[in-house]
Amino acid sequence: MNLIYGIHSVLECLKTNPGLVERLYVSRGASSRPLQDIIDLARKVGLSLKFESRTVLDHKTNNASHQGVVAVCTPREYVDLEELIHDVGQQETFVVLDCIEDPRNLGAILRTCAAFSVGGVILPKDHAVGLSSVVSKTAEGALEHLKIARVINLTQTIRVLKQQGVWVVGIEPGEEKFCFQYDYAGITALVFGNEGKGLRRLVRESCDVLLSIPASGPIRSLNVSVAVGIVLYESVRWKLASPASVRKGGKVH
Repeated sequence: MNLIYGIHSVLECLKTNPGLVERLYVSRGASSRPLQDIIDLARKVGLSLKFESRTVLDHKTNNASHQGVVAVCTPREYVDLEELIHDVGQQETFVVLDCIEDPRNLGAILRTCAAFSVGGVILPKDHAVGLSSVVSKTAEGALEHLKIARVINLTQTIRVLKQQGVWVVGIEPGEEKFCFQYDYAGITALVFGNEGKGLRRLVRESCDVLLSIPASGPIRSLNVSVAVGIVLYESVRWKLASPASVRKGGKVH
């Protein structure tokens, strides 16, 4: 069983995937409009609803910020890679994460991916965090709007993406080509590395092109969740400005 807690995460799950929820715990005496919306929706779909002391909810979530509501859910399933890339649109963007270890970073990245309508997110099974209660809380409902695949071999997965016509773009500090100079037309996979080590060598060498984010201050590296937001913004901005473009070899301006 998984726990989802926090008003935004629980409400979004009830709206989009109520079948995942086994039962709902609400802090006795807590009162707010969003919390009442959750209670009303839970009753409408026939969920088991229990009112407990805040101490009980604190214990269930290991004193996390649950905002007075905890949902007990069946484990969330990952999608197959084949499903992720099936019938992909001509301007689709994927995000590939190479060994992200901090669940809060992953949650923040997934929230950003949902905000920019990413076609899918790919995670490795080993040496990386997976979906969890902390990830769900940080993502604040974004998991309900994303397809997420978990793969054994990221390098092999990149090879498969290329075979499907996906142009693979790695993001690394120090590269001469900047993310705002790139032509993002067509199907693109943006690859981001580990918080401390960046992209692993084989993953980096598998990319079609490497880009960096320009930084002029004394700190030249960014938190990976911030980096994802910047590059996704540039990708979406480019695609919106050139909706009819078709990729011609990964052009860099």
